[in-house]
Amino acid sequence: MKFLAALAQIGPTLGNVEVNFGIFEKAVRQARRKGAELLVFPELSLTGYFLKDMVPDVAERTGGELLRRVAALSRDIALVVGFVEESARHTFYNAGAYFEGGRLVHLHRKIYLPTYGLFDEHRYVGAGSQVRAFDTRFGRAAIIVCEDAWHPGLAYVASQDGADLLFIPSASPARGPHRRKRAPGAAPGRGPSLSIQRTWQSLNRAYAAAFNQYVFFANRVGYEDGIHFWGGSEIVAPSGEALAAAPLGKPHLLTAWVDTAEVRRSRVISPTLRDENLHLVLRELRRVEGRARD
Repeated sequence: MKFLAALAQIGPTLGNVEVNFGIFEKAVRQARRKGAELLVFPELSLTGYFLKDMVPDVAERTGGELLRRVAALSRDIALVVGFVEESARHTFYNAGAYFEGGRLVHLHRKIYLPTYGLFDEHRYVGAGSQVRAFDTRFGRAAIIVCEDAWHPGLAYVASQDGADLLFIPSASPARGPHRRKRAPGAAPGRGPSLSIQRTWQSLNRAYAAAFNQYVFFANRVGYEDGIHFWGGSEIVAPSGEALAAAPLGKPHLLTAWVDTAEVRRSRVISPTLRDENLHLVLRELRRVEGRARD
């Protein structure tokens, strides 16, 4: 199956859900005009990231009015959306959701909540407890949110659960520019890059090539509390090659053609999934877990 995919590299307004929904509507219109059938938004794209005590004010139940409006936008284009979810028991989660055909298809609650450096997520939201692949009209997919991707076990589980498409909504802040070093005689580079950008590129390419799947990394831009979000969203093919990448530091609608037949071709060339020994991994993990208890 061939389809045009899009990533909405946007800069949400902190705590202003209505303004952000307007940004959503504009991005959806632009993507549809280009012919895109799938549009992926960044982490917490409906709310902004550094919410702190605003979390209860912007949280949304899955059957709430705001998400019904988001679902309505998905009638003609599938959407991956980030927001704060409020459970029936009034627990709050950093959530990523997949909408298709006018309905919510899948919800992922972010599992790994960073509490180091400038991050303090676990103080304000709860951690999810599962990762699942799910069926879409494009194939089987999975969502992991930002810090989740820094724990390879989640991408591994999603792959073993059948994911051919991996969505990674992110709100990754910049952590200092570093210019690329040029080899003697090499052509000039493309200007400054970020160490965090290069790390994310390594993760995205590794997951794509190791699990023979498409990776959709949607990172936000803009400033909150003086913190800069750098962008650099990208779509990576099962070969590990980037199909398209967004610029640093500014809003951008990134598009690329995706051919799910490439998943099959990459698995014929490199049948690592065929040879995966899940029973061995489970056995050894149980052994390590037992040793950790001693």
